[in-house]
Formats: sequence, C-alpha cells, structure tokens
Amino acid sequence: MVSRSNVLGVVLRTFVASFLLALAVVVVYPLLWMVLNGFKTNSELFGNPFALPLQFTWDNYAKAWNRGVSSYLMTSVLVTVTSTIATVFISAWAAYGLTRMQIPFSRTVLALILGGLMLAPAVALIPLVKMFQALGLYNTFWALLILYVAFRIPFTTFLIRAYMVDLPLEIDEAAAVDGAGKARAFWSIVLPMCKPILVSSVILNILFTWNEYLFAMVFTSGGDLQTLPIGLTNLMSKHGTEYPVVFAGMTIAAVPVILLFFLTQKYFVKGLADGVGK
Repeated sequence: MVSRSNVLGVVLRTFVASFLLALAVVVVYPLLWMVLNGFKTNSELFGNPFALPLQFTWDNYAKAWNRGVSSYLMTSVLVTVTSTIATVFISAWAAYGLTRMQIPFSRTVLALILGGLMLAPAVALIPLVKMFQALGLYNTFWALLILYVAFRIPFTTFLIRAYMVDLPLEIDEAAAVDGAGKARAFWSIVLPMCKPILVSSVILNILFTWNEYLFAMVFTSGGDLQTLPIGLTNLMSKHGTEYPVVFAGMTIAAVPVILLFFLTQKYFVKGLADGVGK
C-alpha cells in the first residue's frame, strides 16, 4: 500500500513543479512576445499580436539600430561599465576597512554609509542639479558617473561587508607574517575569496545603471549622453506608430543584461545567499 506521507509528498512536489512552471511562463512569455513582435509588420501586429510572424526578417531591428539605438547602447555600456567598476572597487575597499582594520568610530562610519540607503534620489534632485550646474558638470558624462557611484556605494558596501565579516581573520594574520601589507592582502587574498559576492554586486549594479531613468533624464539634455531608457522613450515618441520597431529596440536593450545573468547566475545566487543570508 502507498503510505499517506508518500501521497502527500507526490502532491506537494506536483504543486511546486506546477507553480514554478507557471511562474516561468509568466516571466518568459512577455519577453518572447516582445522578441517575436519585433519581426512583424504593423499590419501583422494589429491583426494578431499573439501569432508568430509570417516571415522572420531583421528589418525592424536594423531600423531601430540605425535610428539611434546603437548610440544609446554604446553610451549605456560606457556609463554602466565605468560606474560599476568604480562602485564595486570603492565599496570593496570600504568593506575591507570596516571588517579587517581597526578604524576609529567604525560603527559610526558604517551607519553613515548605510544612511545613504534612506536618501531617495527624487528628494535630492533639485540641490543636485544646482550643485552640478555650479560645478560645470551638468549634462556631462561625469554627472551620471558620480551620481550612479554615489547612490550605489551604500548598498554595495552593505552586501560586500556582510560577506567579508565571516572570513577568518587568521588569513590576514598569515599574510602579515609572510610580509604582505594590507593592500597586498586585500588584492591577493581577500578579494579573490569574495568572488561570488563581487559578481552579485556587479550584476546588481549593472541592472540598476542599465535601467536607470530619472538621473539620465534630468542630468542629460540630449545628444550622445542619452542612455537606453531615454533613447527608447525618444524612439517611442518619434516612431510610436511603428510598434514593431519599438519592440525591436526594446529587445536590443534587454539582450545584453539577459545574457549576462545567464552567464553568471551561479555566482550571483551564491553571492546573495552567502552575503545577505548571513
């Protein structure tokens, strides 16, 4: 006879599998729908938006690319890469100092850093605009770089510190015995051991910067400084009746981040589990 516990186990596993399958459909289907509609004509899209394209051609993707998406993409890549590297580097140094070095008032310093999490970007817009205009940084690449780094350091420091705090201090002591200074211990020992949380931090910062809209809209006034979120808005306003071209532009914007996540998902999940979970 089949025991009651075995029946309950099968029912539970079936329910969990069905739930995860439904969740996957909810997440994947809109992306697939967006990609497929990028291959359609306007008449096909309005005729049956849920059908497959009659012919798979790259015309809409070429139009989106030539109408500014290529420029927006390059700007987003530049801003995202530079701000992410700067944010993770500064945050890792800060986390190392807070966890491995005897810093006076370290708890106060940590509280001040984490206090930045409570500062809403929208609240700081007006003083930031006036300050950047006075410094001559308004509508420059440096404005976006400084803002993205400054607003992401608190959260990134929190993540990396949560991971570093459980690394044994004996590692630093052994490095000191071998003649390694703090900088050498940081670069050669501690930082490689933090690879999972560093990858998680990189991905989270890339996602934030890649999709950030408010700062990019307020602190850039056109030209080559516009990132993908602003560029896609311009594309929709200028070519709003050509919906397949807009879908193609949205697909081009989404593909790099999706590929990055799939390539690094193992480290991403491990880093968050070991960092935030501690």
